[in-house]
Amino acid sequence: MALKDLLVHVDQSERATVRLRLAADLARRHGSRLTAICVRELNPAQLHAQSIAELGLGSAEAIAAANLRIRRSIAESAHRVRAVVDEVGREYGVDVEWRCLDGAASTVVPQHARFADLCVLSQDAPIAPSATGYTFSEQLLFVTGRPVMFVPARGSFATLGRHIVVAWNSSRASARAVNDALPLIERADRVTVVAVNPAEFAERSGALPPQKMLEHLQHHGAEADGIWLDKIPTASIAATVQAKAHEVGADLIVAGAFGHPKLWEKIIGGVTRDLLARMSLPVLMSY
Repeated sequence: MALKDLLVHVDQSERATVRLRLAADLARRHGSRLTAICVRELNPAQLHAQSIAELGLGSAEAIAAANLRIRRSIAESAHRVRAVVDEVGREYGVDVEWRCLDGAASTVVPQHARFADLCVLSQDAPIAPSATGYTFSEQLLFVTGRPVMFVPARGSFATLGRHIVVAWNSSRASARAVNDALPLIERADRVTVVAVNPAEFAERSGALPPQKMLEHLQHHGAEADGIWLDKIPTASIAATVQAKAHEVGADLIVAGAFGHPKLWEKIIGGVTRDLLARMSLPVLMSY
């Protein structure tokens, strides 16, 4: 298995370069085509400036001038991002397709992500103003139908996918995430399966022991070992998995995303939300 099509979302934030470099490194190692997608939309500061202009007592000319400044700022930002994309492509020796589009990222990006093997996003990219209050990351996780790799909003990451922690609980979502991550797992130097409260999950659903996942990954050539953790409160699972990942020196966590079908916009699993909100390492999730 291999990653042949990677998509990275680049926006006006400084963290876009971090995501771009990690995606370019993956593309180089996997011989993948890399697409950088930039959506020309207002960031929170620009939305605030626009609202101030429209709700204030300024003239129509003043409002038009403010909107023109915002449009020019977005265009200049896209131009700067394009220059960085070209520079990173040369640095890593990969061809990067540039797509710069108008619209709302929460609508545009999923359509393009469905034609990628993996989509690389920020932890906390802003949502469109018309969205329901959930983050851009949460929306894309549940609507793309593709695995999504989230890069934390803080921190630097020298490697990605050299040592992978698989957060395993025998669920459908975990199985989907592991399968989607197999191209990375097969190339990793080391894989550590972390199973939290495996006895409880076996009691509830008759799950097989997590040792079975070790055997499965070993069949794929992975250098895999396992850590089983018991009596961890549900509210502490996400923090525990991340702490263990740091302890063993991992640079990527693979986890299933938990939500309620047809109600994901209202209810997202607590562990999933904790990982998205407090991630300190890149996380690959599937739903």
